[in-house]
Amino acid sequence: MKNVNEKRSASDEADGTRPGRIAQRNRTRKLIIETAMRLIEQGATPSMAEIAEAAEVSRRTLYMYFPTQEQLLIDATLGVLSRNAIDPVFTESASNDPVERVGQLSRAMNQHSAKTMQLGRALIRLTVEGDEPAAGGPRRGYRRVQWIEKALAPARDKLTPKEFERLVSALSVLVGWEPMIALKDTRGLGQREADEVLAFAVRAVVEKGLEEARVRRTLK
Repeated sequence: MKNVNEKRSASDEADGTRPGRIAQRNRTRKLIIETAMRLIEQGATPSMAEIAEAAEVSRRTLYMYFPTQEQLLIDATLGVLSRNAIDPVFTESASNDPVERVGQLSRAMNQHSAKTMQLGRALIRLTVEGDEPAAGGPRRGYRRVQWIEKALAPARDKLTPKEFERLVSALSVLVGWEPMIALKDTRGLGQREADEVLAFAVRAVVEKGLEEARVRRTLK
């Protein structure tokens, strides 16, 4: 008889949620978006067929991840716009304090979101209202997750893998267009006020995560 772990592994494989499969899907999604970004930067408005050919994936695979051309082009356009705005945060920062680094990331993303809010709202609408891609897994935001992981990098050796992933997930809720939209729409906050609130929130979450990890290590 299979033990519990074996049964869980078999079930995970059947529904495609094994970590290896999720990582592969994320790599494929990244390849597609970055290919579209490259074509856009060359001055093109690429068709789905052109993106599939350049990425060396089938059109069927492309549509598994992005049901519509509009969704893919908006995501790729935002990638082009955000890369120059967010990436310098880490090259210019001399801090190894994860709390400070996450605060810097939050402010940079909030400043960027003010300029791309309409595109952000459109992408959220398309992913919320549209059919779920057949590929499953995350539907958007891989760049956001990468930036958060980079900001938290100095804390990785202080956290267990589970603690690190939980912190990344918590911060994914607090950076990006969604929290800014929520504060504007439900609290009526202006850009500066919302920026202050979110900077406070991300620092508090990281400090709490690190404190819990310190307590865990002390109790061992």
